[in-house]
Amino acid sequence: MNFTKMHGTGNDFILVNCMNEDISKTNWPEISTRLCDRHFGIGADGLILVLPSNKYDLQMRIFNADGSEAEMCGNGIRCFTLFAKEQKLINKNTTTIETLAGKIVPEIITSDGDSATIKINMGQPQFNPDELTQTINILYPSNNGNQTIVDRQYTVTPVNMGNPHAVIFVGNTHDFPVTDIGPIIEADSFFPNKTNVEFIEIISENEIKMRVWERGSGETLACGTGACASVVAGILHNKLADKVTVNLLGGKLEIDWPNHEEVYLTGSAKIVFNGQITI
Repeated sequence: MNFTKMHGTGNDFILVNCMNEDISKTNWPEISTRLCDRHFGIGADGLILVLPSNKYDLQMRIFNADGSEAEMCGNGIRCFTLFAKEQKLINKNTTTIETLAGKIVPEIITSDGDSATIKINMGQPQFNPDELTQTINILYPSNNGNQTIVDRQYTVTPVNMGNPHAVIFVGNTHDFPVTDIGPIIEADSFFPNKTNVEFIEIISENEIKMRVWERGSGETLACGTGACASVVAGILHNKLADKVTVNLLGGKLEIDWPNHEEVYLTGSAKIVFNGQITI
C-alpha cells in the first residue's frame, strides 16, 4: 500500500489514497492500530483515508491510533486537503469534504508544494448552556481499596465540534498532570462516547496555551477541533475575544469565531515523506 506521512502542527497522520488502492477487504481499525504504532509501524496519531463522496468533492475517514474511528479532525483535514491537491484529486483551492461530522469546507491560503496554510470553516459549535460548568469528581483508591473522592474536582465545559470535547481552565499547562487526569476525564460517565480533553492556560484575551489528551490517541502535540472548542469555551465564559492564537506543543493555530456562528481554524499542513508498506 502506498501512503504519505504528514503532520498539522505536530499532529501526525498516515494518509492513503483509497481511489488507487484495493480496500474492499481491509480491516481499517486493525490496520490503523498496527501502522500507527511508533515502534513497530510507521508511527502516527491517526490514519486518514481519502475516499470518493456522493455528496461533496471527497470523503474523509479517520481512525485513531487505538483503531477507533473519529468523527472529524481539524489538523487531519488540513493534511487531507493538501494531500488531495498534491495527488491531483482536486484542482481548486476551496473544496468540500464529507465527514462523520458533516460537511467541512477547507481553503488553501498559501502552498509551496509540500506544505500549505489552510483555513477551514469548522461549522457551528454545539453546547448546552446549562452544562457549561459541569463538575467531574476524580476518584482515587483509598487505603482499604474502596473508591473515594479525594480533593480533586474539575469544572469542565463540554463543547461539540462534530466530536466531543471537555475544556478545563488551569493555571499552568506546563506543570499540569495531563497524562494522569486526561484519561480519567476521557472515560467519565458524563461522556458516553468518551471525549477529548483540553487543558487551557489564559495568557490574554487573544492568546492561550493548550495541552490536549485526545480520545483514542493520548496526549498529542495539537488538536484542531480541540483548539476551536477551547476558544469557544473561553468566549462563553467571557475570558477570550473572538479571535485567538492557540499555542500548542506542536506550534500555533489561529481560531476565529466571528458573530458566534461558524468557527474558523487556520494552520499549517506539511508532507513529511512518501512510502510503501505491506499490510
